[in-house]
Order: sequence, then structure tokens, then C-alpha cells
Amino acid sequence: MAIYHLSAKSISRGSGRSATAAAAYRAGVEIVDERTGVVHDFTRKGGVLHAELVLPGGGTADRSEFWNRVELHHKRGDAVLVREIEVALPAELPADQRCELATSYARELAD
Repeated sequence: MAIYHLSAKSISRGSGRSATAAAAYRAGVEIVDERTGVVHDFTRKGGVLHAELVLPGGGTADRSEFWNRVELHHKRGDAVLVREIEVALPAELPADQRCELATSYARELAD
């Protein structure tokens, strides 16, 4: 039997978090936070099967540039930078179908 899980969270500066660090961790990449100069390197993190930046209207952007623009745009110390939606998909689906389902859901949310 498939079990469903969805969790929505915010990432804010007020709690000491950053959009660049969160994006680097989730994608398993390295992103330099241009605002603080901190290097967030998660290239050795395992378990990232797919990482894609989904923008409204099917647009594309460089992951590092995009998240650094988000950081620079929000000036306040208590700014909510990101809203994260975590969804657990059923293990009964093959990996390619889970990826397709997650990407289509992300496109719906972005648009």
C-alpha cells in the first residue's frame, strides 16, 4: 500500500538559513553565496537522483545565479527566502515515473 507524505516549510534568514545553502544541499552541488562569501559544497553528498530548477513558463536559469539573486533581492533579516515543498512518492512507482511525477508537480506549482 502506498503511503503519502507532503510537508511545506519556509526557509528564512531569521532562523539562520540561506537559500543558496538549501539549494546546494538539495541538488548535491557547490554554490558560493555571493552575499556572504560562504561556499556551500555538497558535491560529495550521495543520494541525489535528479535535480532540476523548474521556473514559471518553462524558463531556465543557472542554479547558482538564480539562488544568489533570491538572496540579494530579500534585504530584511527576517525575510522568508524560500518555500520548500517536500513530497514522498510511492516506492511502487519505477524511478523514472517518480521523477516525471515530481517534475510535473513542480511545473504545476511554478506556473
